[in-house]
Amino acid sequence: MMKKNGAGTDSPLLSVKNLTVSFSRYDHGFNKYDLEVIHSLDVEVYPGEVVAVVGASGSGKSLLAHSVLGILPENATVTGEMAYMGQPLTCELQRKLRGRDMVLIPQSVEFLDPLMKVGRQVKGVRGTMEKVKSVFGRYGLPEETEKMYPFQLSGGMARRVLISTAVMEAAKLIIADEPTPGLGADMAMETLSHFRELADDGCGVLLITHDIDLAFGIADRIAVFYGGTTVEVCPAGDFKKGKEALRHPYSKAFIDALPQNGFRAIAGTQPYAGDLPKGCLFADRCPMRTEECAGTVEMREIRGGKVRCIHAT
Repeated sequence: MMKKNGAGTDSPLLSVKNLTVSFSRYDHGFNKYDLEVIHSLDVEVYPGEVVAVVGASGSGKSLLAHSVLGILPENATVTGEMAYMGQPLTCELQRKLRGRDMVLIPQSVEFLDPLMKVGRQVKGVRGTMEKVKSVFGRYGLPEETEKMYPFQLSGGMARRVLISTAVMEAAKLIIADEPTPGLGADMAMETLSHFRELADDGCGVLLITHDIDLAFGIADRIAVFYGGTTVEVCPAGDFKKGKEALRHPYSKAFIDALPQNGFRAIAGTQPYAGDLPKGCLFADRCPMRTEECAGTVEMREIRGGKVRCIHAT
């Protein structure tokens, strides 16, 4: 069995199993159809750990966050199992937890109200200005920050303000959706280090990111997405060891394509949601492909991680 997390907790804070998300669409003849964009997606987050979700654009990372929080548009259909602390994550429970026990730190600072001073926004309904000052001090925000409007914040300050909202609510599950775009390397690392601190305080953190190298430094586990599904979940240390420690061919190709490895890209592209192949979604680009790959491929445990590949050893 794979180790759950650094805190040794056996029960997940968040459990997502066989998640499928589709959107109702209309073609040029105004015929309605469903476009499936996430399928058979699995991921778990335990208290006290950071799970970094990585993968190409369009692989379903942000849709996972919106599914968990229940903020998908009305034309979305969600199936599968989602649970929070063992309870089915129903629409009613999502509304109860959202913004309190479960908090989204969005990728855009545009989520801040441009017409309201920052201090009032972070304070929320249940907080106090005394606590706002304490939290701002924790994240190195100057005292005058509370009286600023969002347009007056630097990029780094805005990120820390967004993180402060999660701390104010004493959230148990924090979902951070691309929190570092546009930040320099030092500021991005500082931002991610705050998530590590929150996990060390007992929170579960689901970190959706393109800053792979930085994520390796603070994450406990890495979940690799491809074509709208999970292809591998493993300890972050496996990525540091190199591709031989990984299990799925896409994970190995992914690490080869990093800048320090010479951008060694493989031929082909991620399949489009409306034209998915049967069986393994990576098969058309995989050097290990066989006829068996056209069948159903389930996640299985190998060498302390999980992988969706019949050839992985």
